Amino acid sequence: MLKNVTLGQFFPGNSVIHKLDPRTKLLMTVGLIAAVFMAGSFTGYVLVFAYIFMAASITGFGIRFLVRGIKPILTIVGITFFLNMFFTSGGEALIEWKFIRITDVGLKNAAYMAIRLVLLVLGTQLLTLTTSPIALTDGIERLFHPLAKIGFPAHELAMLMSIALRFIPTLLEEADKIMRAQMARGADFESGNLLNRAKAMVPLMVPLFVSAFRRADELALAMEARCYRGGAGRTRMKVLKYARIDLYAAGSMLLLFAVVLATRGLI
Repeated sequence: MLKNVTLGQFFPGNSVIHKLDPRTKLLMTVGLIAAVFMAGSFTGYVLVFAYIFMAASITGFGIRFLVRGIKPILTIVGITFFLNMFFTSGGEALIEWKFIRITDVGLKNAAYMAIRLVLLVLGTQLLTLTTSPIALTDGIERLFHPLAKIGFPAHELAMLMSIALRFIPTLLEEADKIMRAQMARGADFESGNLLNRAKAMVPLMVPLFVSAFRRADELALAMEARCYRGGAGRTRMKVLKYARIDLYAAGSMLLLFAVVLATRGLI
């Protein structure tokens, strides 16, 4: 299951989306997130999904590859759905039994929240799958560069975010190795109720945290050994430049956002 997590992984390619400026992809991801939250109808969510489907087809990954990355968070999606369904007040009651009360508004909000989570994961996967950590760091730094004049640590923030994304697949691989080693020693992570499964995760989480801290210490020592002193005076082998394709891509996102807003009153 851990190997199905694609968020944070980068796969090189020659598609149009791979060649986009990382700043454009970052802004498009922010626009996609805004469109997901601004969509107030099922039609709007269908339009966002169609946009993601088209982008996934252009990259060559396909929507099936992106859907695989949703499997590890299905539990979170399910919990979010049930919490919103049971604890949303207002609306006409559909099921009412003792303290349980499910309304049409609660069911609608629960469905919308679950759809939002799925779309957010699908959309953000496209950013990390098509953008290398170095390009992502440069893009974030260049976007926040104007704020550096008022003392905002643009380079440090970009480096922090890129390192965090880069270590997601590394930690997942480490967790998979630890899980297999524990299972070879008789550990059971799948049977039993929710409480027993949570207790079974303790032998997995402790060595994983120890490994994460060790890797962080090794990374800090490596950066110090290479005389890393932040972004001051740093040069780049590839200077980021906007191209005409970036303008077209940004225009497509603005069009999607406008259409989603126009469909808020629909079903």
